[in-house]
Amino acid sequence: MKYTKRHAQAGLKTKLPKLEVLPNQYQNYRITITIPEYTSLCPKTGMPDCGTITIEYEPKKHFVELKSLKLYILAYRNLGIFYENAVNRIMRDFVQAVKPRWAIVRGEFNPRGGILSRVEARYGKIH
Repeated sequence: MKYTKRHAQAGLKTKLPKLEVLPNQYQNYRITITIPEYTSLCPKTGMPDCGTITIEYEPKKHFVELKSLKLYILAYRNLGIFYENAVNRIMRDFVQAVKPRWAIVRGEFNPRGGILSRVEARYGKIH
């Protein structure tokens, strides 16, 4: 199967559930969220991709509401998207909604074909 531009951009513009936020009451603290049951589909092969997504951030005026994050991540279940695109899309959507001081999104994807992949995206100056 030939790799196409359509494969490369798969899942980047798909409408996903909105990330909700709650008002933050404190300063200078870090939140780490681990999502061990991330799943999506490879846009080229249609094979399932599974892994763990970790979001670490310092909230400013808001923090993410966890139920909305759960629904957002579950929406990837049948979405064709590459690992790299998924991590960067999660970062983009997270930063747009939460507006943190800084954030890191890490994806550690289960081995397929003997290869384990880790992808990390960063936003802002991490303290």
